[in-house]
Amino acid sequence: MAYLYLEDGTFYEGKSFGAEGDTIGEVVFNTGMTGYQEVLTDPSYYGQIVMMTYPLIGNYGVNWEDPESMHPQVKGFIVRELCELPSNWRSEGSLDGYMKKHGIVGIQDIDTRSLTRAIRDHGTLKGIISNNKLTEDMKKEILDYKVVNPVDKVTCDEKFTIPGSGKKVAVLDFGLKASILSSLRKRNCKLTIYPANTLAKEIIEDEPDGIMLTNGPGDPKDNPEIIKQLKILLGYKPIFGICLGHQLMALAKGADTQKLKYGHRGANHPVKDIEKDRVFITSQNHGYTIVEDSLSEDMQVSHRNWNDMTVEGIKYLDYDIFTVQFHPEAAPGPQDTAYLFDEFVSKL
Repeated sequence: MAYLYLEDGTFYEGKSFGAEGDTIGEVVFNTGMTGYQEVLTDPSYYGQIVMMTYPLIGNYGVNWEDPESMHPQVKGFIVRELCELPSNWRSEGSLDGYMKKHGIVGIQDIDTRSLTRAIRDHGTLKGIISNNKLTEDMKKEILDYKVVNPVDKVTCDEKFTIPGSGKKVAVLDFGLKASILSSLRKRNCKLTIYPANTLAKEIIEDEPDGIMLTNGPGDPKDNPEIIKQLKILLGYKPIFGICLGHQLMALAKGADTQKLKYGHRGANHPVKDIEKDRVFITSQNHGYTIVEDSLSEDMQVSHRNWNDMTVEGIKYLDYDIFTVQFHPEAAPGPQDTAYLFDEFVSKL
């Protein structure tokens, strides 16, 4: 038996799977039908308990090729029904075994449709997965829970390089997904990956041809030192930003960001490329967005979410910079917007 308790007082009773114990986090939902292993290992989910809205999870197992980082990053995992006997030619183990191995607590057999509606109506909720009845101490822990400096927790410890025969790209790691590196490697880029708080001076001294700003977790405004360094890099070399990198660059240019009610997380979000006059289906994972009214005249909206009309991309007219809120590397999800990597490499 396991329970999910939410900060608004509601609770769900289900069955435990994965590791044993209690876990507290921000409860969010992902609408993807597949890609649960990539979701579990995406550093952007650091500090969060993720619920999958698709009802059957685990049916194709797990493998050692698909993870987006070295280990799961989520605080907990919620599913309607766990498949205990996976069947897929690439499977190397079960989801339950994978979560046990990495110490991730899960709960299944709860009404995920009801929980999704609760989050959509209320907004993101903090919660705890536990095998025990709720206590006053647990209530206080839920209400007091806060993710502090999550980028520092997921960035690399030191600079490292990945060889390539093409252009030199400096990758600022705010919690990068491995598929971003794979996308650049496919285009023969020579990569140097830097910890999030690297000084702009060091990057400039290494003389890259371009700069990649990656995805990552948390509120972009919690990174004032990173924003300060990005201001120094403005106009230095072509820059391409994804997700958190997109938000941090906007803050560096004086724009504002705000938290979405329940965020965009899934592999089926329609986004319009305004210049191409075409809607693409995108993979997304973010809880914050750029405030359009705060954009300066040299910041042009290049992509727009076709569900809620929020800003999904910005082209900087005074600099060789463009950024997007969605994930062109996908993983999971469609690769409709992988052309953005080609556009970036063509500028180097």
